[in-house]
Amino acid sequence: MTGFRIEEVRFNADQLAAWAPLEPRFRNWPVVYTLDGAGKIYVGESLNVAARFRQHLASPQRSNLTSARVVVDDSFNKSVCLDLESFLIRLFAGDGQFDVLNGNHGITDSDYYRREDYRHTFRDIFDELRERGAFSRPIHEIENTDLFKLSPFKALTQDQAIAVDDILSGLFQDLQTNASSRIVIQGAPGTGKTVVGIFLAKLLMDIKHADVTSPPDSDSLLSEFFVPGYPELLVDFNVAMVVPQQSLRRSIRRVFRKTPGLSPQQVLSPFEVGGATQRFDLLIVDEAHRLNQRAAQAAGPLNKLFADINIKLFGEDDSSITQLDWIDHQSRHQIYLLDGAQAVRPADLPIETTRELVEVVRRSGRHYPLTSQMRVRAGDDYVGYVRGVLEGTTQVRRNFVGYDLRFFDDPEQLREAIIAREEETGLARLLAGFAWPWKGKHDANALDIHVGGLQLRWNATDVDWVNSPTSIDEVGSIHTIQGYDLNYAGVIIGKDLRYDVDTNRIYFDRENYHDPRGTTNNRMRGISYSDDDILQFVRNIYAVLLTRGMLGTYLYVCDGPLREHLRKFF
Repeated sequence: MTGFRIEEVRFNADQLAAWAPLEPRFRNWPVVYTLDGAGKIYVGESLNVAARFRQHLASPQRSNLTSARVVVDDSFNKSVCLDLESFLIRLFAGDGQFDVLNGNHGITDSDYYRREDYRHTFRDIFDELRERGAFSRPIHEIENTDLFKLSPFKALTQDQAIAVDDILSGLFQDLQTNASSRIVIQGAPGTGKTVVGIFLAKLLMDIKHADVTSPPDSDSLLSEFFVPGYPELLVDFNVAMVVPQQSLRRSIRRVFRKTPGLSPQQVLSPFEVGGATQRFDLLIVDEAHRLNQRAAQAAGPLNKLFADINIKLFGEDDSSITQLDWIDHQSRHQIYLLDGAQAVRPADLPIETTRELVEVVRRSGRHYPLTSQMRVRAGDDYVGYVRGVLEGTTQVRRNFVGYDLRFFDDPEQLREAIIAREEETGLARLLAGFAWPWKGKHDANALDIHVGGLQLRWNATDVDWVNSPTSIDEVGSIHTIQGYDLNYAGVIIGKDLRYDVDTNRIYFDRENYHDPRGTTNNRMRGISYSDDDILQFVRNIYAVLLTRGMLGTYLYVCDGPLREHLRKFF
């Protein structure tokens, strides 16, 4: 391969007129280019970049950009340029220095001849663009950001792409016939449910505002929806994303704020949806299994608010009404992203409710399972393996080649290993079940977690803990990590989970469980939770913690008998 070069020119008619004749490849060769100005950037590829720049100058959306860079390489072809374009779009979105003006329908991840060789060149191109001020930090730091991980500019897996295409086809058909719809996207941790939800929100807004006189390349993903007939169906069509967890909601709002076409006001809590004065055309509900039923809420005022919303929407505070009912009442179309095995508190939707939802939607042909593992390098089977070990249904140990899975007998060594991974890759954190009280919430000097010679604090913040400056010295709970990715997770299984060697079963120890809402009986609905009921929630919690690490998971178990039992599997 020959080397690349990056040409720069001011993006105005006079400068471009003088620049275009200087190089024949500006008029007849595949190149990739960027246009930026006023904190915004556009990335494109073209076989005739001189003509393409004239089109951009005539476009109201891009005519106010001021600088152009063109990446030229004698070895480039169309496939390489599409791949480099997608590579740069993803990194610009994750870097956050610019708002990315591109749509996300053309993001590709297709294989082609000598792709790995070109990928090395891409990193060199990135480095030179960074030297010229186009990026503010190196690739590994960008890839650790929430802006990158939750970006709408993701290349979809095959099952995700099939689901998105089918969902859009069905939704537009429903809009034409004035029918309502309910859709479920279901998958285990790491299958990209949140990514699909954000992708769909961005894609629908791009279609809504599409310039049908200049349709995208017909080879681009989902280009069939950017032609006359589809944008017209989205006039006055409003979309919002519902996120039950406060921390994840804050992170997704940040992504929407940086994405043209989206707004942080489109990211709502279930209470905000229930209290809204208008109905929504489409609600995309992330982590739908974390919607609440009528139960004691985490904060006292929310109990009254729950009742007030029930009365406002349904005329009575019926204890059988859930936040799922609020979503259905307040919208004409719903997309639920869920995994029933990630319910972690008694106040979450009952498993029977999510099962009924899935069955109803499956019968209508609107159920989309996701199976491809996007998070954990160990592959699709790792999540099922972890759940099987915790439930006692897995009897045979498996090895996951390429995944750093370690079992520790010393918690201090576990912490040292996580600190070493943090220095190497970043995003390495300690996590634990709620087996210790949160004393530090009221006493800044208190140490919450005592394991062997290790003494640590719980997370100092509920919101965006993963990215907080003190998080490497703290331990995150399920409520700060669910929905997030790490590179390495160091998991401490506390004595809320124990093992009975006589009965050969894992059991729940209520005395060592300190989630204040984790064992609360539902007096409003007359439901009492046995130890076996809570055991399922605690298993779910540890299954979530053990599937956060993309590159590796390190494990320490406090209960001696359980440690010896789990040693056989890790």
